[in-house]
Parts: sequence; C-alpha cells; structure tokens
Amino acid sequence: MTNQPYGAYDPYQDPQQAQGAWPGQQQAYEDPYADQQYTQQWQGQTWETQMQSPVAAAYAPVPPEPEPAPVPPSAAGPGYGPATLGGNPRVTDAQRARAEGRSPIIEPGMQPAVLTALLGLLLAGGAALGTYALLVPLVVLQGLTAAGWFRLNGMWPARQGIALGFLGALAADAALLVSDRSPAAILGTLGVWVLLALVLQLRSHADPDERMYGLMATVVAAALAVMAGGYLAADASAVTVGAVAVAAGVVARALPLPTPVSVVVALLAAAGAGFAVDGSAGVLLGAGAAACALIGHRAAGYDYPSRFVHFTAGVSLPLAAAAPAVHTLARVLT
Repeated sequence: MTNQPYGAYDPYQDPQQAQGAWPGQQQAYEDPYADQQYTQQWQGQTWETQMQSPVAAAYAPVPPEPEPAPVPPSAAGPGYGPATLGGNPRVTDAQRARAEGRSPIIEPGMQPAVLTALLGLLLAGGAALGTYALLVPLVVLQGLTAAGWFRLNGMWPARQGIALGFLGALAADAALLVSDRSPAAILGTLGVWVLLALVLQLRSHADPDERMYGLMATVVAAALAVMAGGYLAADASAVTVGAVAVAAGVVARALPLPTPVSVVVALLAAAGAGFAVDGSAGVLLGAGAAACALIGHRAAGYDYPSRFVHFTAGVSLPLAAAAPAVHTLARVLT
C-alpha cells in the first residue's frame, strides 16, 4: 500500500478501491479516460490505415522514363529519320534519295509537257492576233511561274511572296504597253520590285535565315515572272517561232528515252519546229529557245517536287526561261 494521505485521489487506482476512500463519491472520481484506454488499443484497419498507402504512393517520386533506343532508318517510318535526343527531324525525299545513291530529280512527265505545249501554242496564236491577245496567256504564264517557284523552294502558302511576284509581272506588262514595248521597262520594274521585296523582308519578324531565304525566293520569283514579259517586248514572228519551238522541244523531252538522247531529240525537234514556222531563220531561234526551256524544265524537276510543282513550275518554267532568249536572239538574228 502506498504512502498517500487519506482521501487523496490516485488516477491510476482501481475504482473499486476508491470506493472505500470516499464513500458515496466514487462516481465523481471515476477515470474519464478509462473507456478510451481500450479503444486506443484497437488493432483493426481504420480509414487512416487504409488510406495511408495510396496517399504515400500518390506523392512518391515518379521514376524517369527510359530513353528510346535508336531506331535504324530502315526501321523508321516512311519519310522520317531515327529518333534522337533533339527530336525526330524530317528527312526529305531528296535527302533520302541522295543517301541511297539515287538522283533527287523527278522529271515533270508528259502531262505537264502537254500543258506547256498548249500554253506555248496559245502564246504563238496570241502573238499572231495582236498584243492584247498575247497578253491573256502571258498573264497565266506569269501567275503559274510565281506560284510554282515558291512551291518548288518548299515555301507554301507564301501568299505575300506569290502576290508580290505576280504584281511585279503585271507592273512590267503595263510598263511595256505604256513605253511601246521597250525592254528598259522590264529592267526598271525588276529593280523596283527587288527593292520592294528587300524592304518587306527587313520588316519581317522571322529568323535571319528564314528572312534571307524568303528574300531570295521572292526576288527570283519576281524576276522570272517579269522576264516572261519579254514575249511582249519581242516581235510577233519571234514569239511565234519561240513558243512553237518550246512546245515541240518539251514534248520531245518528255518521251521515255535516256536523258542525253532525250535532250538531243528535244533540240532537234525544236529546230525543226522553228524551220517549219520561219524557214532557216527560225532554226537557231527555235534551238536557242528550246535550250533555255530545257534548263527551266530541269529546274522544275529538282529536289523531288510534288505534283503541284509539276503542274505549275513544270508547265511555266520552260516558257518563262525561254522568253529572254526569244527577245535577244530575235534582235541578234535580224
């Protein structure tokens, strides 16, 4: 028995022993936490024990994903390169062709050649009818040239650049008509449009490389479209000979022949067409115009172009490239 004063309350004393200390007062001094001593010893699963593991798992750090293993080009998807840390860069068809030792050039084919021939015949017929009759197919040629050159360079939609090149061509046509078809109008319009393209590109917020690329594409598109106006500056007979020769040469070039043989056949066909239209005087003019047209035809097939390129640049570039030759050779040979 402990040495406690009589009547002192011991919270750890059995309630039955406390009855003798304070008779009639045991209810007032019962331990208020006696029931909780048993509930605190409950070993079953409560809400906290059930939810502790999921909550801890939710806040657990997520392990990093393993890096993808490199995939050979052979096993990658069509048109895409292997996975890299910097991303999955796009591999163009031309790059794939060069890597496999193939040519990155696809010829436009017979259908664009037929359209080129049709447009050439329209130019020849328009020149025979008069200046304003020639202007209609010429405007079509200039629009196809501006749009086709931008798409050939991989820039699309590039509406601003296409519109700028086409407007330059229209301005050159108007200057030619006002100046009585003086060739100086072509050079003056081209100079103004180069300056305008430079100013517009300087105001662009694109990267410097993209601005330079867009500037070159705009200038060349405008130059080609403006130079196509050389058909207006040339004599009607020269336009007829040159357009018919280009039509014959491009169709011959599209024949399924080896490339060297096809080029020779195209030049001979163009010279023969020139002779048929204007006799011996048309042979050199027809062959020279066809030689420039084949250069434009080659440019339209470069770098794995799309079908849209074949039916725009593939149709217009042969005729547009032949325009300066038609004007120059006509002045030299006469």
